[in-house]
Amino acid sequence: MAISLQSVIKERKFPFLLALTFLLISFTILLISNSSPSLLVSTDLHVTTSQPHLPSPQPRPSRSQSDNAAAVSSQLNDTVVSLPEPASKMTAAAAGDVDLNVSLDIKWENCKLGALAVDYIPCLDNWQAIKELQSRRRMEHRERHCPDPSPRCLVPLPIGYKVPVRWPKSRDMIWYSNVPHPKLVEYKKEQNWVRKSGDYFVFPGGGTQFKNGVHSYIDFIHKTLPAIKWGKNIRVILDVGCGVASFGGYLLDKDVITMSFAPKDEHEAQIQFALERGIPAILSVIGTKKLTFPDNAYDLIHCARCRVHWDGDGGKPLLELNRILRPGGYFIWSATPVYLDDERDRKVWNSMVTLTTAICWKVVAKTVDSTGIGLVIYQKPSSYSCYKQRKEKIPPLCEQKTKQNVSWYEPLSYCISHLPVDSMGNLLRWSTPWPQRLSSKPPSLPSEPDAEDIFKEDTKHWAALVSEVYLDGMAINLARIRNVMDMNAGYGGFAAALIQQPLWVMNVVPIDAQDTLSVIFERGLIGVYHDWCESFNTYPRTYDLLHSSFLFKNLKDRCDIIDVAVEIDRILRPGGYLLVQDTMETIKKLNPILRSLHWSTTLYQGQFLVGEKGFWRPSE
Repeated sequence: MAISLQSVIKERKFPFLLALTFLLISFTILLISNSSPSLLVSTDLHVTTSQPHLPSPQPRPSRSQSDNAAAVSSQLNDTVVSLPEPASKMTAAAAGDVDLNVSLDIKWENCKLGALAVDYIPCLDNWQAIKELQSRRRMEHRERHCPDPSPRCLVPLPIGYKVPVRWPKSRDMIWYSNVPHPKLVEYKKEQNWVRKSGDYFVFPGGGTQFKNGVHSYIDFIHKTLPAIKWGKNIRVILDVGCGVASFGGYLLDKDVITMSFAPKDEHEAQIQFALERGIPAILSVIGTKKLTFPDNAYDLIHCARCRVHWDGDGGKPLLELNRILRPGGYFIWSATPVYLDDERDRKVWNSMVTLTTAICWKVVAKTVDSTGIGLVIYQKPSSYSCYKQRKEKIPPLCEQKTKQNVSWYEPLSYCISHLPVDSMGNLLRWSTPWPQRLSSKPPSLPSEPDAEDIFKEDTKHWAALVSEVYLDGMAINLARIRNVMDMNAGYGGFAAALIQQPLWVMNVVPIDAQDTLSVIFERGLIGVYHDWCESFNTYPRTYDLLHSSFLFKNLKDRCDIIDVAVEIDRILRPGGYLLVQDTMETIKKLNPILRSLHWSTTLYQGQFLVGEKGFWRPSE
């Protein structure tokens, strides 16, 4: 029955009217606020309505987890960042409940560094900090010196920059305009590292020690020591002072993955050449700090005239190699002290003999090839027997480490690192060959009974997610992807799931996450430690795809997400992708920043944000 105004007044129903009016006004305000756009609006974000089946989300190992069995078991049921609901139930409608069409109003500028701006690496090009160094004797000027605050300028493109040559053609030729540094051509013209041919740089597979080409050199190593079986017991290699990384590039054909590394500017842009070719590489130096790798990581370490004084500083550089070389692993040294007999080389050789004897390395082969180039192959011991038999315990055994990620900004040690043991104290052997080691139980997994089940579930999860979603349901052009980085790698499951694709993955374990990098190397994959509040040791435009799974939770209290986005923009190639799996809260913060950089962005299933970087740079 209708209520007339007269009856309301007569029956004194003013409280009812006031309440009804208040409800109507509140509902109207709420409706307007939900339908009105933000003041900073961008309408280009596309929200897909496709709904592929998604595997249930799995956690990335977190530093906050304890090592007891209960904490390990809980990893399967506790995501690093809680999702609104299981991924298999997420819908485009759920994503539509949150306003994602926002863009920050940021006035971006190009880095004002003149001609050097196109190759700017903030933590390696901090010239003010380098100028104030007290010494450069131990390569301190090639180490990290990060600016504070982090620069928010954008790295410009080289004039004439093109979409990189695709793999596998890129191994042998790249665009000159993408890495326009011709000095190395002239400097190494007699050694056939690289030639300029028209619009291209061409890499004929030569090198200082590769007079008959890198193929011949690789075969020479195997003939010298048949125990080295490429792609079986030798899967993960470190190439120190790698030149343009032809050694690592050609070993890829043998199922060997090589981390090629060298300092910036020792030979102009050598690491930039390597990455432009599609070969794994990173900028680093053996100076005063430990390398950003775990103990006992590499099957083999290689140095061909790498210009490192292994006996310098009491032998600390060689002790650092001993730390990261696995028990029973090999060190191949191809340098003039091995095969020349002048006074200088003889002195270096004698010093090397003294040092390698002191750390119990055994010479398993020494030879010279038909060109006069020689090499020596050392093997690291796999037991403590030699260490115990030394008359002089110099260098001493290191004290057992008490914290994780101990190689991040840690000084080199004058001691012999401990051999790895299992939970029962038994020495680990790394007997599983490639490719079985990719999926077998890693030796350094925790000893808790559920640890192996967790590892297997993590592997299954990433296999399903990559197969059913990343490779099938998303608009990512795999033909353009060669260099990939997993910014929060966990156990390396993402990289393992991509192992059959014609690409490679740099697995990054953040310093504020659980230390899983040993597991990654034991699986036959490569990676490094890093703090994402700082810039990464790579040139601009060196990766095609960056993958981030629940990375930003532990960063938000230490650094600004804008600074992380600037670094992502720096190292990603134009046309490259950022793939983010995270909460809607994180996506809401990240997407407006990417949009302000003129990236195109797409949201899948309420938790996968795909950003594609374009060629835009701020106008001068």
